[in-house]
Parts: sequence; structure tokens; C-alpha cells
Amino acid sequence: MTGMSETYTDDFLRGVLSRTRRIAVVGVSPNPVRPSYYVARYLRLKGYQVVPVNPGHAGKELLGETVVASLSEIEGEVDMVDIFRRPEHVPPIVEEALAAFPGLRTVWMQIGVVNEEAAAMARARGVDVIMDRCPKIEYQRLFGELRMGGFATGVISSKL
Repeated sequence: MTGMSETYTDDFLRGVLSRTRRIAVVGVSPNPVRPSYYVARYLRLKGYQVVPVNPGHAGKELLGETVVASLSEIEGEVDMVDIFRRPEHVPPIVEEALAAFPGLRTVWMQIGVVNEEAAAMARARGVDVIMDRCPKIEYQRLFGELRMGGFATGVISSKL
């Protein structure tokens, strides 16, 4: 599995989204028209705890949480780090995530974000890596929200 041709089975993606509870969103924007904002907001509405990470907005309130400047400032574990940064910025983020969260299960790089070096680093530590995908889109696709004009036909989440 290399680069943009990387494929993930629906079972794998469904498993990741089902086991995840707490997500650090790196590079989240407070601007509601930015993808990072509406993805973080959507994940929060689906019952995930979202920890916003953006040094330019540290200390501000976003989606009911306080924005932190870096992953190492987050108290406790996170299950997934969702990265909204350019590919060249990803390796130090993954390094910091691996150091900060011994229980980290998933590194997720958003659409357009692929970094093989960072992926190899995470996989060497037993962490699942997803690149060039969006958890919001995958959640909607896998849990039935894109059928019938947006009406949820799948299982209604008990986390709501």
C-alpha cells in the first residue's frame, strides 16, 4: 500500500470509527466555512469528544472545548489524531502524537494529505494510518447518512 493508491476496506474504516471516542483535530479553524471546522463540528455532533489543536487560537473556546496549542498539552489519551495540515508538516505532528499518547490507535490525514514518512513512523508503533480521506465523509457513507436524501436509514447512534 503506497501513496494515493492506498485503499482501505469498509470494515477497516467502520472499525476505526466505531472504536474511536476522543479525537484531537490538528489544524482546526474557528472559521465555520473551513472544512476543518465543519468536520470537527460534525464529529462532535456524532458523539465523539473533539479536542481542537491550533497554536494560533490556543486558549479560545471552540465547539465547547478550549483550543490547545499542541498535542502535548492535551491531558489524558486520545484515540485518533485527525490532521488538517500540509503534508510536509505531518511528521513532527505524528512524532509528537506518538510521544504524547501511548494508547493512540489511529493517525488520520485529511483529503489531500499524504506523508509516507509519517505513516511509516506511526505504523512501526502499531498505530493504524489512514491518508487522503475524511472521517466525516466516511462516517456518512458507512453509517447510512448519504442514502434517501440525507435521512439516516442506518443504526441511530446511541451516543447522541
